[in-house]
Amino acid sequence: MSRKTRRALILPLVAWFILGCNLPRLNVTPPTPTPVPLTPTEPIPPSASSPTVELGRVENPIILALPPSADEEAVKAANFIAAQFTERTGYAVVTVIPDSEAALVEAFAHGNAHIALFKPYAYLLSHKQGFAKAAFALVQDGETLYGSQFLAQRNAKLTLYFNALSQTNTTDEAGAALAQLNGTKPCWTDKTSASGYVVPLGYLNANGVTTQPAAFVEGHPTVVRSLYAGGICDFGATYVDARKFPSLEDQFPDLLERVKVIWRIPEIIPYEALAFSSNMPAPMRDLFASIVSVLMQIDQGRAALETAYGIKELLPVNDAYYDEFRRYVEASGLDLAGLIK
Repeated sequence: MSRKTRRALILPLVAWFILGCNLPRLNVTPPTPTPVPLTPTEPIPPSASSPTVELGRVENPIILALPPSADEEAVKAANFIAAQFTERTGYAVVTVIPDSEAALVEAFAHGNAHIALFKPYAYLLSHKQGFAKAAFALVQDGETLYGSQFLAQRNAKLTLYFNALSQTNTTDEAGAALAQLNGTKPCWTDKTSASGYVVPLGYLNANGVTTQPAAFVEGHPTVVRSLYAGGICDFGATYVDARKFPSLEDQFPDLLERVKVIWRIPEIIPYEALAFSSNMPAPMRDLFASIVSVLMQIDQGRAALETAYGIKELLPVNDAYYDEFRRYVEASGLDLAGLIK
């Protein structure tokens, strides 16, 4: 799927949201946020426990989940965001901190969270279970997706299907480039890395390539070092381009000549996704998405989103944006829940 095609799948333009909601101007002094302890002693009751109370009422609030690693400053920022949501929509919004990414998935499943920033595997699982719908993709350095690459030592007698000058593959057919890896030994980074194991493994499996038992060498630079040294594995996979990791370039001046790219996986691996609970009616999700878009345009809101979630830029998307990533994660044959920490 080309980048143009993926971008064609995005949700309606942010401007449409803003024009349709007649949103008030951001107050310089926000309302007093609902205080949330860093380690809550009691979980907020799930929506399912109050089936007769409309979602968004004080008795059944919308729950904004922070990252599990949130510190005190992140909590303050998230409380500001929650207060803005309440002021602009009239819905009650509170914040919580899940213990882990796995706990966040569980929270969405049981109605204990409704808005959150998901890491890729956690979003796939929550959506697969029917509890989360993507609204925005996190943008990093101008991109929402990144790729991976298969590497080998220059003298490994493997054909290169990558042009180093144009930085492009010489074939779009993964099968043609990867068939030669049958029976060889890979070096993978670790058992949860999207670019250094899961997606490359998915490509091999999808193209019927069977390899020898792998060496998990813990880290993208370590994969490159292993290939440079030789005798550990026949090929490896890393993010693009781990060969240019500063310490590697200093240590091995001839690295780019000695360790070559066999073929590059297109940019299909996402960063985090900002998602809403499927329990929120579609008009409610659209309303909250429009508020996020407004906050991103205002200094206080943008600063709060960056402090709470590390968000600097967002792109409106829908779930189809993640189809290719989902395809190869599934092709890997790995347990999705087991990839979530």
